[in-house]
Amino acid sequence: MPNNPKPEVKPRSVYLYVVLGAALFAFIQTFSLVSPILLSFLLILLISLAVNPVISRMRAFTGGRRRATGLIVAALTVVIALTGWAFFGPMKDSVTKLSEQLPAYWERLQKPLIKMEQQQVLSEEKLQAEVTTEIALTAPEEGKPEAARRTTKAAPPKTTKESESLRSRLSQMVQGVVGSFTAVAFNAAQIMVVLVTVFIGVIFTLMDPRPIFGLIFLIVPERHHDQTLTILQRIGRFVPTWAFATLLAMLTVGLLVLLLMWPFFGFVDALVLALIAGAFEAVPYLGPILSAAPALVFALGEGGMTPLWVLLAYLAVQLLENNVISPLIMARSMKLHSLAVIFSMLLCVAAFGVLGVLVAAPLVAIVGIVHDELYRKRFLPTVTDADLDRLARNALGEKQSVSK
Repeated sequence: MPNNPKPEVKPRSVYLYVVLGAALFAFIQTFSLVSPILLSFLLILLISLAVNPVISRMRAFTGGRRRATGLIVAALTVVIALTGWAFFGPMKDSVTKLSEQLPAYWERLQKPLIKMEQQQVLSEEKLQAEVTTEIALTAPEEGKPEAARRTTKAAPPKTTKESESLRSRLSQMVQGVVGSFTAVAFNAAQIMVVLVTVFIGVIFTLMDPRPIFGLIFLIVPERHHDQTLTILQRIGRFVPTWAFATLLAMLTVGLLVLLLMWPFFGFVDALVLALIAGAFEAVPYLGPILSAAPALVFALGEGGMTPLWVLLAYLAVQLLENNVISPLIMARSMKLHSLAVIFSMLLCVAAFGVLGVLVAAPLVAIVGIVHDELYRKRFLPTVTDADLDRLARNALGEKQSVSK
């Protein structure tokens, strides 16, 4: 019985690798142009997956996805409009107050600077006189009477007009900040374009999301459809949980800011600051810090000790957010390591810009899901979390009885 010869496996052509390398090079070169599109697509998918359970439940009462999506969009539009209306008036008043008091703040800032300049001039004159006296005393001993006579005529100290003063430097810094407003406005315009694109994309995706997910299965080879389905199902269960936890944290922080700012600014201004703080809570770690800036603008408009008390109040909110809200709400639902989220934020900001922080936390979880399904099940099928913890303890030289 003759042996059937095995089919020869042809090596892949070198042209394939050349094409792949050229495609990778082109992607890297054009990433700055493609990154807003990728970010918009990620945000559309995440928001659509987060809202999809609500749409699915409302579909039974409204008779279809389109009507349910229309109701949610209408409610969201009303909320955005009311928020913008509530934000514009108080912020305009605070900016007006601040602009009126700005000359007084500038004078208060210049007084210590002028005092420092005058002390510097007096110190230079004193040092110049001491140095001149020492040279005049030591020169005759060294047999240089001419040098002594020349040095007795001390050179006049430099005036503040001849040297760059602290005030002029501060003025230059302020002018530089004002001059950078054009770049800030341009970046803000780009962010608004991305947000509007995401808003419209979410509407159309929620109306009919099946073509988007069908495209994913169309790209993936057929033999991997089961794995892809499992990954998408896990992501579909995680994203609503993450969105609910984030929304709950936003509401909690917003309520705290409302209660703390009410005595300082009144209900309307406190409500605006609460909405800002709640919105920035979606940004991990940096959100509470960024949300304090409008409150300090309001406080500077009030004057007195208000800025200090407002700063202390926001520090208290930050402590509660780090030690109570995040452990109880976010950690239970997402279980993400803080270091992983921080590195993800840095990478997302570098890749996508400021709005990249919005996708940092969910991307960490999505990468973990993909790792579990594609790598861990194949290469680490019998390794449990307890095994990983034991190996980590051994690597650190810890005993088993030592608590975490």
